[in-house]
Amino acid sequence: MSSYVQEAKRTLGLAGPIIVGQVSQMLMSVTDAVMIGRVGKEALAASAFAGSIWGVFFVMGIGLLIPVAVKVSESHGGGDETQTAEWLKHGVVTGLAAGLLGMGAMLGLRPMLHLFNQPPEVLALVPPYYALIAVSLVPTLGFQVLRQFAESLERPVMPMVFMLVGVVLNVGLNWVFIYGRLGAPAMGLTGAGWATLISRTLGVVAIWWWVSRATHFQAAWPTRWWGGYAWERVRSLLGLGVPISFSLLFESGAFGLAAIMMGWLGATQLAAHQIAISCAAFTFMFPLGLSMAVSMRVSRALGAKRFEALRPIAGSAQVMSGLVMGTFALLFAVGGDWLAAQFVPEREVIVLAASLLVVAAVFQLADGAQVVAAAALRGLSDVVVPTAITALAYWGLALPLGWWLGTRTGWGAQGIWVGLASGLVFAAVALNWRFLRRTRAERLARLVGAGS
Repeated sequence: MSSYVQEAKRTLGLAGPIIVGQVSQMLMSVTDAVMIGRVGKEALAASAFAGSIWGVFFVMGIGLLIPVAVKVSESHGGGDETQTAEWLKHGVVTGLAAGLLGMGAMLGLRPMLHLFNQPPEVLALVPPYYALIAVSLVPTLGFQVLRQFAESLERPVMPMVFMLVGVVLNVGLNWVFIYGRLGAPAMGLTGAGWATLISRTLGVVAIWWWVSRATHFQAAWPTRWWGGYAWERVRSLLGLGVPISFSLLFESGAFGLAAIMMGWLGATQLAAHQIAISCAAFTFMFPLGLSMAVSMRVSRALGAKRFEALRPIAGSAQVMSGLVMGTFALLFAVGGDWLAAQFVPEREVIVLAASLLVVAAVFQLADGAQVVAAAALRGLSDVVVPTAITALAYWGLALPLGWWLGTRTGWGAQGIWVGLASGLVFAAVALNWRFLRRTRAERLARLVGAGS
């Protein structure tokens, strides 16, 4: 038990600033939703539709970049800072390529948005905002690479500060561009797109300036950026990153498709979904930040050959996640109406969003448990089977059940969310079972090695 308590303290020390950073990043989306919601439910629904597509490309990029943190942590744990620098250099190139490809794909889809069968009044507002957030994908992924590098070298505070400043900047720019303050024209939803692009671009510039000059990173900072790239390293990153990317895509794609199905039901349902998903995504940042620390700590323990610490690191994180998400579940269950009223004034949207938050309360614990388990497995470089698990959970169970309940049984929006909840529960059980099996194998391997 003492080992679990000790590992919990170490994980929380690393995770605390990461969680604050993740929460601040999500606050940008929540404040966008609140400020856009004041323009009208159509604008809020349009931001939900565009954001759901952006989210698919964002998580695919994040999936490709997570191995950078795994490799950096493992090299740093083994005391090889030259390798750490090489993984960073290859990670920056990977992040830039992923951002440009994602931006190009989003812009290529713009003439075909009508094929998603969304309400006409929603589609009319989408194009300018959609194009701006598509471009913002490049600085967003660049920031993620440098942030993960700093956190892997146990310096998570400054990335947190940069993200908090970004939230404040985004709110201020929203106020100027959405509502037309300080002499600027009132651009509504398009103004929110400009605010997002500007704040994200300034964020990546700021973190690059800091990381490249901080003395703590000098030993692990690349001596040259041009040339010296090795296909073996790229293949290693992609070998981990592609399955992780698909794993995240299966989950985020399910939620994105759920938003599209909400649009089939109407603008009210889509706006209510955006409110509820904003709240659920906000609370998810807590176990997500915790899981990022778990992945780094598992990788570092693996690099240092501290096999006995693997289960205590993950197990203590699961307990912390359960406590936090249980608290949020209670808040959603009893305060959903109040929370929804902070976004829009329309009563019909508030009532529906509150009912969706009741469903969200049910899956809070499962959501936290699955993300921590998935991150612990990534720390072990175990990505193929977890990807299959997530594919089955979200596309084999959650989406078909949600579609049937939402469009064929009369459950409507609540039915779609019940389907999502079922997928999260399945993923939580299966991924935790997988981690227990893998760590049992690690112990056996260590015992065999000691005996020989």
